Amino acid sequence: MRKIIVLLVAAAALSSAACNTIAGAGKDVSSAGGAVTDTAHDATPH
Repeated sequence: MRKIIVLLVAAAALSSAACNTIAGAGKDVSSAGGAVTDTAHDATPH
C-alpha cells in the first residue's frame, strides 16, 4: 500500500510538471494508472 501511495504522489508531481496540453495530461494520467496497476499486480500473492 505504501508503494502505491508513493507512486501516486510521484506521478502527480511529474504530471503537474510535465504536461503542457490536455493531450499531455491524458498521457501522464494514463502512464500513472499503468504504474499503479503494475504495482498492484506485483503486490498480489501468487
